[in-house]
Amino acid sequence: MRLAVIGKGGAGKSVVSATLARVLARRGQQVLALDSDSLPGMSFSLGAASAKPLPNEAVERDEEGRFHFADGLDAAGTAQRYAIEAPDGVRLLQVAKAGRAGPAAVEGSVNAFFMIVQELEYAPQFDDWTIVGDLPAGGRQAALGWVSYVGHFLLIVEPTMQAMLTARRVRRIATQARPGAGLSLVVNKATGAADAERVEAFLDMPALAVVPMDEGVRRAERAGVSVLDHDPDSPAVEAITRLAERLEAQTAPHVIPEGPRPPAPCGCGAPARPRETVR
Repeated sequence: MRLAVIGKGGAGKSVVSATLARVLARRGQQVLALDSDSLPGMSFSLGAASAKPLPNEAVERDEEGRFHFADGLDAAGTAQRYAIEAPDGVRLLQVAKAGRAGPAAVEGSVNAFFMIVQELEYAPQFDDWTIVGDLPAGGRQAALGWVSYVGHFLLIVEPTMQAMLTARRVRRIATQARPGAGLSLVVNKATGAADAERVEAFLDMPALAVVPMDEGVRRAERAGVSVLDHDPDSPAVEAITRLAERLEAQTAPHVIPEGPRPPAPCGCGAPARPRETVR
């Protein structure tokens, strides 16, 4: 499976993606978690808060300003070198987080990450792995090519008008960015059946899973830990476990595409465009 979690900021994407990654790993899958958000989130929800991000040194820049992987590595080799082990055997690869120095200080990490996600679809080293990506809020990364590995999107929506309006826009961007990829609705922070029905009606699609509003999740987030560790029997964990089971039953395995690859985008041997990649 090649999954990416998308939706509005604050909808609960990191909790869903991280918990899903660990549940799938517990079910025997090799899981690579991709955190492409420049703000903290997925590592805390995985229980790997001290994880080091992909360093700037993963790439080198030539005289023409083009980025290339360092030490003669390719995308898969770089991912294998710098992905760290998280709980339950999940491997986590995260982009550097923008700090006080601004986005220019993490330009190498961002471009390295972008180059990796562009090539994962073709990497035999990860052919039988499950990939779970946690994207930042909105549809910008999807529109700019950060979802080249994705076979199925999970649209996380809480039952608010702002979240539903954002979800409708993000759904359109994601499906245009990856024609043929599947997309499933996950209603999060639901207080009852009416919440799920409202979101389903607004988006005109059924929910694959409904994750309830859960005080256990709120306590875990306040403590900066994984809800799987803090409250493993919580209703949210149970709902995400059922989501994992449904995804395993419904999602086709990844197949490396045949034929010529599309032209390499910014970062893969092309001049860098930081305004488009550093987000």
